[in-house]
Amino acid sequence: MSAKRTERLLNLVIALLSTRRGFTKHELFEEIELYSEAATADAREKLFDRDKAFLREQGIPVESYSEEAMFEDNTTQRYRIRQDAYRLPGVRFTPEESAVLTLAARMWDQASLGSAAARALRKLSARGVLPEDAAAIPLQPSIRTNDPHFDEVWRAATTRTPVTFGYRPPGSAAQSERRVQPWGMGSRFGHWYLVGYDLDRAAERIFRLSRMEGPVRLRPGTYTVPADFDIDTSLASLDDVYAPRPAVVDVRPGAGAALRLQAESVDAADAGRDRLHLLVRDLDALAADTAALGAAAVAVAPAEYVDAVRTALTRALEAQSLPLPGFDLAAAPAPARRAAAAGAQDHLTRLLDLVPYVLGNQGADMNETAAAFGVSKEQLAKDLDLLFVSGPRHYPNGLMDVSFDDDRIYIENAENLSEPVRFGMDEAAALIVGLDTLSALPGIGSSAAVASTLEKLTEAAGEAGSVGTAVAARLDDAAGGTVLAELQQAIAGTRQLELRYLVPRRDEVTLRTIDPRRLFSVDNTWYLEAWCHRAEAPRNFRVDRIHGVRETGPALTHAPEPGAAFPASLFTPGPLDLRVTLVLEPAALWVAEAYDAERTAALPDGRTAVELRTADTGWIPAFTARLGGTAAVAGPAELRQATLAWLQEAAANYPPA
Repeated sequence: MSAKRTERLLNLVIALLSTRRGFTKHELFEEIELYSEAATADAREKLFDRDKAFLREQGIPVESYSEEAMFEDNTTQRYRIRQDAYRLPGVRFTPEESAVLTLAARMWDQASLGSAAARALRKLSARGVLPEDAAAIPLQPSIRTNDPHFDEVWRAATTRTPVTFGYRPPGSAAQSERRVQPWGMGSRFGHWYLVGYDLDRAAERIFRLSRMEGPVRLRPGTYTVPADFDIDTSLASLDDVYAPRPAVVDVRPGAGAALRLQAESVDAADAGRDRLHLLVRDLDALAADTAALGAAAVAVAPAEYVDAVRTALTRALEAQSLPLPGFDLAAAPAPARRAAAAGAQDHLTRLLDLVPYVLGNQGADMNETAAAFGVSKEQLAKDLDLLFVSGPRHYPNGLMDVSFDDDRIYIENAENLSEPVRFGMDEAAALIVGLDTLSALPGIGSSAAVASTLEKLTEAAGEAGSVGTAVAARLDDAAGGTVLAELQQAIAGTRQLELRYLVPRRDEVTLRTIDPRRLFSVDNTWYLEAWCHRAEAPRNFRVDRIHGVRETGPALTHAPEPGAAFPASLFTPGPLDLRVTLVLEPAALWVAEAYDAERTAALPDGRTAVELRTADTGWIPAFTARLGGTAAVAGPAELRQATLAWLQEAAANYPPA
């Protein structure tokens, strides 16, 4: 957004807030000088209409009404923003509620609603919400939104916009086009789902985002969601879809540690293998685990499971066998912001949030304020300069008094903007969905503060609070709530634990004595940060790989430093790291971010080459098998050849059907 447009919109908001009676268009054009820059009267009218629409899209309630003029056959349209509709209600939060609100907002730090959550939290700083209050909570969940098409589906579901997309159901090789009215979306079992009304089947249907193919296209029109719709109720039907099913797999002796931990029973099979009988919810996940074991495991039943493993290995082998195009790796670009319109939205919203923030913190430090708003000190100075010249054109006393010469910010005469604006839909969703997600977690979810905060926030959000029935996120249903609760208790009680811990790279279960410190989640997976006495160093342990917990006494080591940030990445570079180059299909581009790719290259065929660092390469062949053809090893040459041989041996267990 240009600085002039921002100034014009800001002046429009200030003007419309300044009077109960409102302004006519003519009066606004006189009051806001920048409208005079339009080339023609018709262009000015269109500019005003675009500005109104933009403000309403941001949740700013521009109201229009007709006022009878002198003659009965004529009316005058007036515009205003009512203070009670604009301002965030005066709800207050206790320190305990402030802590869980901050936790809920931080859950989106690496996700699509990250900027919306940050804006919402800034608005609540005037209601007693302080980020420091969350420092004492040794837990940091995060919500994963890197499923394909998340942003498009989110926009459609929250704006009541019909969509069209290609869809391939499980067990089907054919894709069909679906026309859907999105009612809501939610995550279960590590995947995001769209729930909506399928126009061609005239019934409610559930679609997994990862099975959507091609673009998700927004269609003209709108619709009404049934009053009794609730996303949690609809997604509960997935419990039947993911009901435990029997599966059989043969594994070599000493191999398949993860599968053995799940086995209901074990007996002898052909070729000296052990036959494992399992009950699993997700055959797709089991197929990926089996493919990653390569020739050491052979899927036996059901046929759907066998076909899934065969397909994964066949596609992985085909991808690995393709000739490599030439490419030159360059430094990986910084992750792009997900929301394309965030710049336009953020600039105006930042200005409107800045005034109540400073009024509540007169004398605020420039550097600290810039950090709180996620901008540079130079950009903050430009924002303050813009505020200084904004206000009614014909009333000089209406201008704000802004001072920041000594790196301390003071604002006076800003009554109309003194309260934060009500939550927009994205902001309300970020906090309400975050709190709802917290409420389902073992341990913290039972806190009275979570329930009271959710109730207060839903009421304060007004109409935007209805998003709680349309969006729901659940963190890794398979992570093991009992283990998570045990770990939280050990952290709170500073107790030492002995873990039975699965190490997939070595395909073995080990015993670890640890002093647990904190819990955090990354990409829907929970991790325990702890002091490992065997390594004599801090280590992160995946919670879903912990298969036994035993308390062994008081913890011996100290907790992290007060205020220490949770890990932003699971990867710590080392001087002896090896460099591996993978070629990724678009569906596997998440690997670049998840594994901190340092260099990348776009390939002519639409794939992307990425360079990763790793302490060892033994896990790479299994990783490509798990990804089922969306990734292949490009280098070094010996690893590329070893991966090809590994996949050939594994695929030999599955002759063509």
